[in-house]
Amino acid sequence: MNKVNVAFVCVHNSCRSQMAEALGKKLAADVFKSYSAGTETRPSINEDAVRIIKQLYAIDMEKTQFSKLLQDIPQPDIVITMGCNVNCPNVPCKYREDWGLEDPTGKNDVEFIQTAKTIENKLLELKERIVRGQIKV
Repeated sequence: MNKVNVAFVCVHNSCRSQMAEALGKKLAADVFKSYSAGTETRPSINEDAVRIIKQLYAIDMEKTQFSKLLQDIPQPDIVITMGCNVNCPNVPCKYREDWGLEDPTGKNDVEFIQTAKTIENKLLELKERIVRGQIKV
């Protein structure tokens, strides 16, 4: 099976989309390639997101990722918007869905952990739907 490109898109590409990229690379690399990007960038990834992902999954996003624009990633087959009402008309894809996640920025660790666990569950569901052919790409 050829791996598909999945883009996790958020406005600033500094928190939820970065968490999704990191977890996608760890949990679904056998099925798809994970990328994150935004319509804008930030100088660095959200420090709380970096800390929580490192704590829960032993992934150091500061060493493996950086904030990117949509044009900085390969053409995606699947676009997942993270819930920031992002409309990406210039990002053609074969399948698109919105995960409707609230931004945990500025909130406590409980919110970040909940966001990370929600992303983990949604990633595993996405992986399963791709494997079963429920998402045509």
